[in-house]
Amino acid sequence: MRQSSLLVAQITDTHLFATAEKRLLGLQTQESFQAVLHQVKSLNPRPDLLLLTGDLSQDGSAASYELLQQMVCPLGIPAYWLPGNHDQPAVMAQILRRSPISAQKSFHRGGWQFLLLDTSVSGCVHGQLSQADLDWLDQELSQSEHEPALLAFHHPPFLVGSDWMNDIGLRNAEDLFAVCDRHPRLRLVLFGHIHQEFSRQRAGVHYLGTPSTCIQFKPNSPRFALDEAQPGLRLIRLYPNGQWHSEVDRTAYACELDLAAAGY
Repeated sequence: MRQSSLLVAQITDTHLFATAEKRLLGLQTQESFQAVLHQVKSLNPRPDLLLLTGDLSQDGSAASYELLQQMVCPLGIPAYWLPGNHDQPAVMAQILRRSPISAQKSFHRGGWQFLLLDTSVSGCVHGQLSQADLDWLDQELSQSEHEPALLAFHHPPFLVGSDWMNDIGLRNAEDLFAVCDRHPRLRLVLFGHIHQEFSRQRAGVHYLGTPSTCIQFKPNSPRFALDEAQPGLRLIRLYPNGQWHSEVDRTAYACELDLAAAGY
């Protein structure tokens, strides 16, 4: 008999604005996000849940989160969110709570525990975890020895090979690793922020970075540079015995990017 599984879609860095016509370095972020959601809708089977891993808004406006909610809710798929450096967590908490969107940061599905952390620092591009966050994570991971766990947050805990990103990742990654390394039931860590695909393994845990639904950053670039790769999402199939399979799924979407941009 084939083992049951859970299909998760990680969607990250949507960078929505309050108004649909606004563009980010030449790309209309609502339009590209809609293309990704159309792809999700066409999947067979469709995902069992969505993980929205930060920088959901570019301007932090209430209207941008209302737009996100209006776009995601019709899918009818349970969705869980966490903030990134462009987001306003308090505004998100007020708006992103209409079913099937949930503000839960610890939940169980498909024989796995899901844990969501806020690495955002108000007014800063880099990420940081508080001692309270680290203690919470350690306590949550200590509640079971056998149930596999998946952790998600926004900022990368590793250098990704692009010099200009070295100072905008998770500043206290070693504190995070001190917790993660001692809990063997933690199997997967997902993050965004880097607008590209990334994979690294440490102490038996796989750390996966995921492309944005809008602009893509050129990998291994010493300076800020856009990539012409298409927007995408990550699909992760989870099995109750702790096994998993993941792949990045790109979306057929194209626009004229501002490739000469030195930042955003």
